[in-house]
Amino acid sequence: MKSLLVLFSYHHNNTEKIAKVFAKVLDAQIKTPQQIDPEGLQEHSLIGFGSGIYGGEHHKVLLDLADKLPRVTNRKAFIFSTCGAPMKFMELDRAEFTRYVAENHSPLREKLQSKGYMIVDEFSCTAFNTNSILKLFGGINKGRPNAEDLKHAEEFAQNLKQNL
Repeated sequence: MKSLLVLFSYHHNNTEKIAKVFAKVLDAQIKTPQQIDPEGLQEHSLIGFGSGIYGGEHHKVLLDLADKLPRVTNRKAFIFSTCGAPMKFMELDRAEFTRYVAENHSPLREKLQSKGYMIVDEFSCTAFNTNSILKLFGGINKGRPNAEDLKHAEEFAQNLKQNL
């Protein structure tokens, strides 16, 4: 299985930490959206698309790439993200967090599906956030993604590998 991760990560490189775990398990390369030739994605049997969540969706650079992708048939993809809004802060239980993630992933998922990609799974975890006024207080979710988050990422990638 030839895998590729398309990643846009900046600020604290939270999503990159997750992508590196995926890359190790899946033996995948990591590239930024700017490094991608949309036509060249055809050679990969599994592609992961990920970034932090900004204003309820993936970063614009990743969404713009999805718009430029050619139509495909029978191509598998997964979506991943990190999100600065913690479950406790938002008072969400695990099921509500899962729905929240699904909403955040919806714009990218819809773009990829409209191009013919089959979304095989999705992953998200809480991440360190110093955006806006939060930087005045030193941010929230310090130390995230943490060892437990990285373990969940490894298990997620192992499941992908076994089930595909």
